[in-house]
Amino acid sequence: MELKVVRFDDSGDATLGLLFIDGEFECFTLEDEYREKKVKGETRIPAGTYDIKLRTVGGFDARYTKKFGEEFHKGMLHVQDVPNFEYILIHIGNTDENTAGCLLVGRSSDMKGFIGNSGSAYTDMYPKVAKQLEAGKKVTIEYVDLDRNPDKI
Repeated sequence: MELKVVRFDDSGDATLGLLFIDGEFECFTLEDEYREKKVKGETRIPAGTYDIKLRTVGGFDARYTKKFGEEFHKGMLHVQDVPNFEYILIHIGNTDENTAGCLLVGRSSDMKGFIGNSGSAYTDMYPKVAKQLEAGKKVTIEYVDLDRNPDKI
């Protein structure tokens, strides 16, 4: 399974993007802004392709297990091996205040640094990805900086 985040707008506070799963549009995304030099908890991860695994420890995992139940929640979607970053997750949230480098998902966007209906987007997207991971399939996520390189798409 291949996920692709196409980043199309960086307001200086947040980055908006589109998430595709195997080439099909899934939802909007929101991350922290681009920075030449990383600021902990305030910088989006570098463009590139990374593996995703399930993370079954930590505070987010415990909260999501409690919120969604063990039948639904199998672990956090954890973006692997990002240079100079740790614990990059895909989760629920609406603004850059809800992320520290992680990828937030949402059904709608005001195109100004806010995504809405995040819970709905997450509960639609998560089982598709978790099912593949539980089956032992490889899942990758590619981040494309269209906002910085418009010819990249």
